[in-house]
This record gives sequence, C-alpha cells and structure tokens, in this order.
Amino acid sequence: MPRKPTVLIAGTGFAGQGHADAFRGAGAEVTGIVGRTAHVVREVADRMAIPYAGTDWQQALDTCRPDIVSIATPGGAHYQPIKQALAFGCHVFVDKPMTESGETAADLYDLARTKGVKTAYAASFRYTPSVLHARRLVADGAIGAPTEVECISHFNLERGIPFGWSHRREAGGGRLNNNFTHTLSIVSSVIGDTILRVSGEVRDDLGRAPIVDGVHNFTTRRNFIPEDLTDPTLKWGDSNVEWSYTVLARIESPLAEQPVSVLFKHGGLVPRFHEDHIVFYGSQGAIYLEGVYGSGQLHLHKDGDWQALPLPQDIAAAVPDVEGETEQCWHHLARLFVRDIQGETVEPYPTFREGSQYQQIIDLIRENDNWTDLSRLAGERAA
Repeated sequence: MPRKPTVLIAGTGFAGQGHADAFRGAGAEVTGIVGRTAHVVREVADRMAIPYAGTDWQQALDTCRPDIVSIATPGGAHYQPIKQALAFGCHVFVDKPMTESGETAADLYDLARTKGVKTAYAASFRYTPSVLHARRLVADGAIGAPTEVECISHFNLERGIPFGWSHRREAGGGRLNNNFTHTLSIVSSVIGDTILRVSGEVRDDLGRAPIVDGVHNFTTRRNFIPEDLTDPTLKWGDSNVEWSYTVLARIESPLAEQPVSVLFKHGGLVPRFHEDHIVFYGSQGAIYLEGVYGSGQLHLHKDGDWQALPLPQDIAAAVPDVEGETEQCWHHLARLFVRDIQGETVEPYPTFREGSQYQQIIDLIRENDNWTDLSRLAGERAA
C-alpha cells in the first residue's frame, strides 16, 4: 500500500482540531501541530494523540518534514507560515480567508504555482449535501438556464462579543472574509466560476468591542461577553472591518447564454425575520435552499408549485460521518485533496486560485468606490 501522506497543522483551536480530524478521515497521518501557547498546544496534541507539539513553525517544518501543511489560524496569520511551507515544498490546505489582502494572496498563489505543489482553499460550504444536490439539479437542467441568484443572511451577532481577530482587517476579520467567501464559493460551484463584474457596499455598524482576557477558542467567545457593557472599567478595541455588506456580481455560466446576476446580502448584527436562504432562479424554474449556506431543505419550483425534494441516496451516503456541517465540509475537501496528491482523478476543488481571486475581490468591494454622485442631477432638476 502507498505510504500515508503526513500532515502538520498550524492552529490549535476549533479549526486546527477540525482539520486534523479531517485529514485523518482522509487517510493521512497527522504528525505535528503548532500553536502560540506551549501548554495549550501540548494539551491538544496529547488529547488528539499527535506526536509533535511546538510553538516554532519553522522548527516544526524541519522536524516533521510534512507532505502537507494545514493552516487553521486566523487569516492575518497565514502569509508567513504558508510562504515557509511553500519554500519547504509542502502541499498546502488553508482555511478562509486565504490572507489579509489580495496582494499577499496573489503572491502566495504565484509562489505555489512556481513550486508546483497542490493547494486547497477551504471556502468549503459548497460541500453541504443540499448544495451538492442543487448543483446536480442545475446541471441536469431542472431550472433551465440560470438567470439570477440571491444569497440572504442575517446573523444577529451579539455586539458584546469580545474584541479579537474578527474585528480587525489586518487580522483577517470582517464578514466578507468569513461569510462572503463561502457564499461566493457555493454560487460558483453551482452555476460557474467565471466572475465577470462585481460591485459592493460595506458598513462597519459595530464600531468597538470590549477587550476581555481568556478567549482562546473562537467558538466559545460568547461565553466571555461582559455582563455589564456599561461598566466604566471596561477597555474597548476599535473595529475596522465590515459587519454588513451588499454585493452584486455578474458570473458567466456554461449553462446560460447571458451572465447570471447574483446578489449577496449579509447583515452581521441585524435579526432575521424569515429564514436565511440561497435561491437559484432559471428560465424554467427555481431552487430554494434554506439556511445561510444553503445547507437546509431544498425546494424546487416547477410548473407553478414548490415542492421539498429528498436528498438523493448517493449524496446522503457520501456525507462524512462526523458531527457538524463545518466539519463535514472540511472532511469532504480534505478527502479530495489527499486523493489528488496521491495521483487519483478527482473533481475540481477550490485552490489558491480561488483564494487569491476572492481576496482581491474583497479588497475591491472594501474600497467602496462604486457610487455615482447624483448631486449634479438633483441640482439641475431644482433649477
């Protein structure tokens, strides 16, 4: 039997542990894990039976000599470790966002191509079963030619969530990096990935967040929200990223003669009234997916009626046997990545190409330079 590829993980939190499980599920051997805090990385390594634990990334590369590195830290901490891993000749699996800027993401994409290594970019909610079902239906002509898509979500996040990487652009924070990346990947996987035009508006409607000690795991940050946000002794950190966005895109689809119009609308701090959803409209029908990432019930509109469709048995049977949608999607992508590295033929999956492109698109949207000034027209009307 071929040797199992070895994997070194960067990050000890929810994502790092999730990546480790995903690569083990894909048949790889996780030989090391690196984190910022010695006692934390040692505890995680012991609990997960990972042989090597350390806090120095370059030393870990030299010691473990991995075939693959998996980057599971916040986006602002991605660039240098990936650059070091590429210099070492490793294949790289990176969580979204790829980096903190389009410039650094493009640099890594070029370096990876020069080195000739495989890369994977985990904007991976495209692998939820309902999205896979929608992709099949659209490809089979169930809605005719795609015409438009809408992705609507409202998270109602607590304003008192402690200050951290998610509040800062340079750290990889913002809703574009951590929501839009997934929805853009979903839409691209279903209708096509040639993005022709983009325009957008962003808004930081948070402003600041309380600084609280002890937050080490992103998934448990709500447990540290101060009971009294009016406490005069609280210290505050300033947000410099968007918490809401509206993006319009035109995407070329091999299934349609005309570009498909796409609306991405997300409010991070506002409550939802109806279900978050993703809808694919076509010339002969529509597909409605419940949930922010379309992972809920799929409904098909055909001949004037909506009907809930069951998940095809083969898609259901292929769902990784793990808890959590995020974890299932990591497992799906890791499985494709490992098989590709081992020389098997696999379907296309997101790589540094998409990661770099998405990061450059996010930079353009954040410039917020898409408005036409109508003051002159208003003045003419008044005259």
